[in-house]
Amino acid sequence: MTALILVDLQVDFMPTGMLPVREGDQVVPIANRLMPHYGIVVATQDWHPANHGSFAANHPWRKPGQVIELDGLPQVLWPIHCVQESWGAELVPELDQTGITKVFRKGTDPGIDSYSGFYDNGHRKSTGLAEWLREQGVDTVHVMGLAADYCVKYTVLDALREGFTTVLLEDATRGVKLAPGDIDAAVTEMRAAGAEIGTSAAVP
Repeated sequence: MTALILVDLQVDFMPTGMLPVREGDQVVPIANRLMPHYGIVVATQDWHPANHGSFAANHPWRKPGQVIELDGLPQVLWPIHCVQESWGAELVPELDQTGITKVFRKGTDPGIDSYSGFYDNGHRKSTGLAEWLREQGVDTVHVMGLAADYCVKYTVLDALREGFTTVLLEDATRGVKLAPGDIDAAVTEMRAAGAEIGTSAAVP
């Protein structure tokens, strides 16, 4: 069985949000069109406490885009975003949430970030997504959403690590692009790890 994974289609990642992804809103209609074609649709949701260590504002004299060490791991600092119970953390209202089977929240530990929908960045704790998908009989996942060069990439890499046949729906993603070439490099890394690179048009 094939499942669709919608990565972080949240208000704060839209072009008017706190951590805007350029053209991020353009993937929402694609998600709405695709969902009826899948028996299982999973959404991931960044769900940070206000004191999260990835927020530049929580580190004196630091600004977004700088890299620090957080609990032994390199950490890109971000603007405050997707704070628990805030409007910005909600799934975008334009997304047809009736098509979503289950939502998995991530990034809830203030001491470690969690780009992937499967694990935190240190692979210290699972979100339970892989186990749940296997319980549903899922062996293949199609991944789309935001952002291609961070949360989508790491979700794809962990899906492969967990043994799922994994397809990136490339036209249904957009990237942060902190540096030129980041998005292309992310796609290259996913392909090299074993992901298939496809498009939403190929979904029957």
